[in-house]
Amino acid sequence: PDLLPACNGEITTMSFLQDVVDILLQYVVKSFDRSTKVIDFHYPNELLQEYNWELADQPQTLEEILLNCRTTLKYAIKTGHPRYFNQLSTGLDMVGLAADWLTSAANTNMFTYEIAPVFVLLEYVTLRKMREMVGWPGGCGDGIFSPGGAISNMYAMLIARFKMFPEVKEKGMAAIPRLVAFTSEHSHFSVKKGAAALGIGTDSVILIRCDERGKMIPSDLERRILEAKQKGFVPFLVSATAGTTVYGAFDPLIAIADICKKYKIWMHVDGAWGGGLLMSRKHKWKLNGVERANSVTWNPHKMMGVPLQCSALLVREEGLMQSCNQMHASYLFQQDKHYDLSYDTGDKALQCGRHVDVFKLWLMWRAKGTTGFEAQIDKCLELAEYLYNKIKNREGYEMVFDGKPQHTNVCFWYIPPSLRSMEHNEERMGRLMKVAPVIKARMMEYGTTMVSYQPLGDKVNFFRMVISNPAATHQDIDFLIDEIERLGQDL
Repeated sequence: PDLLPACNGEITTMSFLQDVVDILLQYVVKSFDRSTKVIDFHYPNELLQEYNWELADQPQTLEEILLNCRTTLKYAIKTGHPRYFNQLSTGLDMVGLAADWLTSAANTNMFTYEIAPVFVLLEYVTLRKMREMVGWPGGCGDGIFSPGGAISNMYAMLIARFKMFPEVKEKGMAAIPRLVAFTSEHSHFSVKKGAAALGIGTDSVILIRCDERGKMIPSDLERRILEAKQKGFVPFLVSATAGTTVYGAFDPLIAIADICKKYKIWMHVDGAWGGGLLMSRKHKWKLNGVERANSVTWNPHKMMGVPLQCSALLVREEGLMQSCNQMHASYLFQQDKHYDLSYDTGDKALQCGRHVDVFKLWLMWRAKGTTGFEAQIDKCLELAEYLYNKIKNREGYEMVFDGKPQHTNVCFWYIPPSLRSMEHNEERMGRLMKVAPVIKARMMEYGTTMVSYQPLGDKVNFFRMVISNPAATHQDIDFLIDEIERLGQDL
């Protein structure tokens, strides 16, 4: 009750916020201190019982509120820690963090120029720059920041469907033929999730075979398109992946673009993970052909290290998002305003309320320049290559696929000494399947590092190491290898 807007609340407010900032700054410093744990792991029931988290009728003191802040951070996973490798989004960028603080203080909504003037202009400038990097002439087209790659991919499906059958907006799915979409068997689950949400149905997403490196096979794509057409279905979208979640594979975009052109199908590129490589002169060839896409998903919160959330959908044709999504709400998008209405971007979004996600990306880009992002990304790819070279011939390791990884995904099995002389049979597979989960559980209990594992197809649980934190070093990679061996020796 003593904080602003209370009468004479300025001094209390300043000292309270100063205390909060001190707590945050200590956490930030700790995040980069390798002697601290990545995680102080407790089982859910322990955490629930150890503290009182319940909401009460009576207010707590500000001291207790500050204690709540400390406790929450005590058990938070330090996602900025140089030894946190668990997700595609890692790291903690200082300028990005500052931008997030500013965004929260400004506390506005991205509907209209009227209430978010600078932010709306920055979104316009930043999306145009990203489209330029995709290779669309003069950065032409459209786009929107959305809550994440899954939603960006869903937007692409929505717009592709509207482009082919505009009547679906009013009449719904019953008014149009049975649609089918195509994506690789290694693609992100969000393509199926989008099909379910849009009423197209998961059965209408046809998974295309991949080669042993996880890239979509174009000849199989063409075969399945023809098959679907023969059954009377209407192919409306191909979602190619630039940087798959597990292998980090890049689909052959040029060959896919040729097929999409031949059959007049919308080409979407899900570059949520790999889109950042467009910033790097050394690596952007992996996305050759992306400029031929009709839409592209690109998540700066992954490879570029922008704080969550920051995901962009880019669309080549201007005006399509607007006609697909607009509802002309007259209390928000009045047509008789005194400024250029093209800056009221809210009506082309699916959301009404939309968080300001652009400012952290824009401010980081100002602070680093394109070359700064390039250096950061090149460093992460170099670290992945270092890891690959270190383990590809090392005793106790087997690579999941042959050859140097295209992205920072390095996929491997750790083979404990007890399994090394066993012949490759069912029993060995059954035992190997249990190795990664045990090592991962031990890692979390010791709190030293985190790396993710999963099975895929006929392959049992393997580690998927990903690097997107520019704070990581060769020593951290060495540490990870030593840690896996230390925790897995006895298995």
